[in-house]
Order: sequence, then C-alpha cells, then structure tokens
Amino acid sequence: MAITIKDVAQEAGVSVASVSRALNGHASITDDTRKHILAVVKRMRYMPHVGARSLTTSFTNTIGVLLPDLYGEFFSEIIRGIDVAARARGLHLMVSSLHGDADEVALSIRAMRGRVDGLLVMSPHVDAALLSDNLPEDLPIVLMSTSAGGTQYASISFDNYSGAYAMVEHLVGQGYRRIAFLAGPAGNFEAQERLRGYHAALAALAPHAVAQVFEGDFSEESGQRVGRALAAADERPDALFAANDMMAIGALLELRQHGLELPRDIALAGFDDIRIARYVSPALTTVRVPIAELGVRALERLHAQIGQSGGTPATVQTLAAELVVRASTGGTTPI
Repeated sequence: MAITIKDVAQEAGVSVASVSRALNGHASITDDTRKHILAVVKRMRYMPHVGARSLTTSFTNTIGVLLPDLYGEFFSEIIRGIDVAARARGLHLMVSSLHGDADEVALSIRAMRGRVDGLLVMSPHVDAALLSDNLPEDLPIVLMSTSAGGTQYASISFDNYSGAYAMVEHLVGQGYRRIAFLAGPAGNFEAQERLRGYHAALAALAPHAVAQVFEGDFSEESGQRVGRALAAADERPDALFAANDMMAIGALLELRQHGLELPRDIALAGFDDIRIARYVSPALTTVRVPIAELGVRALERLHAQIGQSGGTPATVQTLAAELVVRASTGGTTPI
C-alpha cells in the first residue's frame, strides 16, 4: 500500500501537522526537526498527493500554457523560457496547443479550469469576452502576443511594428527599392503588426515604391511556394522580406535550388532570429526578438498575480526588437 503522511508522522515521532509544515517549508518548526522529517520522507519514499494538497492549500502549483502550435523553434523557445522561470519557482506546466478556431480555444481553456493556478495564453482567437465567458473571474491570466491585452488582462509582446520598420529601413539603405513582403497568417496579431511596419516604412522611406505582398502562414512550406514563384518569374523584386524566419528559410531553399544567388539576384530577410537563421547559407538577415525572454517575463508576471486579492493592473509590456544584418542582404555584421 502507498505510504501516507500518517505513516511518516508515526515513523518520525511527530504530528501530521509537523510533517505538513516541513514539506511546505513553514518556518514554525526548527531546522533540526525539518531535517529529521525530510530524512524520514526520503527513506520511506513518501510522495505527497498533489490533489489532496491542493484541496488544503487551494493551489495546484501548476501553470496552464496555451499556444497556437508546439512545432518549431519559435514555440520551443517560448516553452523553454516559461519552463526555466517555472522551475525556479517550484511550478509545473500543463501545455496545450490550439490548432482550431475560437470554439476550440474555449474548450481548451475550460479544460484547464480547476487544474491550474494561472494561465498563459497565446492565440489569435482570444479576446477578453472569450476569456471571461470560459474562466473564473479570479483566475490570473497573462496574454502573450495578442491584441486583447490592456483591457482586463495583462499582456506581453514584441515590438513587431518597429522591428519591421527597421528592416525596411535597412533594405532601402542597401539600395533596394522593389521590396516585397511575405506576410503571416491573417488574423495573427504579430503578422498584422509586421505587415503594418512594412507598409509604413515603405511609404515613408521609398514613397515611389509599390508594395507587393504575398500570402503566407508562418510555415516553411509557404516560403517555399513563394520562392518557387519568384524563381520562375520574369521580373522579381530586389528583396523579399518574410514575416518570420521559417518562411524566409523556405524561400531561400527554393531560390537557391533554382540557381539564384543571394543577395546578387534577390536579397532575403526574415523575422525572429531563430537559431538556424545564422547557419543557413547565406546567413539570414533578420529581426531578433527575445523569444525565450517572452516566456520568462510572462511567467514572472503571472506568478506575481497568483494569490493576490484584487488582481493587478492590466498593463501591456512590449519587448524591443533588434535588427541583425547578415549576408543574405549584403551585410557583414557578425553572428
């Protein structure tokens, strides 16, 4: 039979309350007593029942994480940042991906109820109404890279607009004028902000240039599709700016397979600065955003809310983006 907390108390010669205090780090027992109890716990291989403890403390020590996908370096970096910050605070993660519409998001959110102490959410389908309709009013929530922040919920995102503006400014400075943009999925907050930055910079810095926007979905495959189309075109832009690195890398592979040389025949740039961007040939000019740091900051903000009465202000935090110039646009900036 499983060892119970009563068995530990009897073996240690203390009360059940003392064992509970030792396990939960209470300062009301002496260091010697705590060490003695923990030694007995270890020897008997006692494992506290998380469900029972949550009934006593009202906390599960678990954080829910909802992301639009779990595939690819971008999302693995976000999870890595969340996990680092969570482990430092003795918290566990319950992670789910969201591939569908708002109805699926609502189902996933409801599945987290009662199981987590707080929720981190990144989804293009999330708004304040959806959250309030499907979650307890007092459950702490932090939104990541969505447009719904600043109302009822705290949020954190990258400065996508300024990053895209800086990239177009760099391309114009390199002498490129026919600058095309490979957009991300419609309805995605980050994709919209990057597209907005592209249009604003082109209008301000190259007013006679004509914007050319290709549809994409942040996948490598959509980059390959556009790369094939450009390789076969009689006329192509001077430069292609993709809304994320995976699309840029997909385009790069197709352009090179069709015999084009970068940046001589066409310059190429991305966004995010995922690790592989510096290792492709030519190395990819991109916009660096602190992906793992987004996860760390989001977890920190959520943890600060847990256990507080009255909640915290629904502030919006923006992380800076940084231009990284490499060989794909003719730059020589080191990795």
